[in-house]
Amino acid sequence: MKKIGLVGGTGPESTLMYYKELNTRIDRMTDGKAMPDIAIESVNFRRAWEYVERGQYDLLADYLAEKVSSLVDGGAEVVSLTAGTMHIVLGEVQEKTKAALVSIPKAVCWEALNRGYRKIGLLGTIFTMEQDYMKTDFREAGIEVVIPEKADRELVAKRILEELENGIVKESTLKEFQGIIRKMRDEKGIEAVVLGCTELPMILNPGNCPVDCLDSVEIHINELINMAMEKSN
Repeated sequence: MKKIGLVGGTGPESTLMYYKELNTRIDRMTDGKAMPDIAIESVNFRRAWEYVERGQYDLLADYLAEKVSSLVDGGAEVVSLTAGTMHIVLGEVQEKTKAALVSIPKAVCWEALNRGYRKIGLLGTIFTMEQDYMKTDFREAGIEVVIPEKADRELVAKRILEELENGIVKESTLKEFQGIIRKMRDEKGIEAVVLGCTELPMILNPGNCPVDCLDSVEIHINELINMAMEKSN
């Protein structure tokens, strides 16, 4: 089994989900015979987020590239960033490190194609919703991407940063998110919604989402497991 390397800390709650699920699922898949070797390079969330807010993407790419290089030097063969927003500099990090990073947007796009969706909603941080890095793969695949209206985008981003990033899950916030998704369904005709921030599965899931749910953490973890359990050449 290949060693898995995760760039975590953005935020800590989603990093915990990745670590726990990778161990639990691989242990179950191997009938209790194996758990993966996992290395985590945890970034200073406040520093990374400041780079994003200021648009200092060159500094962000350098910072994340340091973490990826450390994982590769430590023997990790399957490497990924564990946050959707950090994918804003995925291409730059790949170029700096020459590492083949396992992309969240690509993995979720493949799943959307497999399910036959043609129009999806996208929730995430303000950067994920308003910039193109989470949308490009979908558009190239012929899938239309819809984001909430401005006030709703700002609300979603605020709840992610002030609540979910800190492990706070509120029923009132769930109802707000459900209302936003219903609005995109009724007014824009979305068939499914992408949980484009890796903290969103803490509050939204297939059981409470008004439309089909593309959980980026679930999909990404499955892809990491598939790659980790492939035999090395």
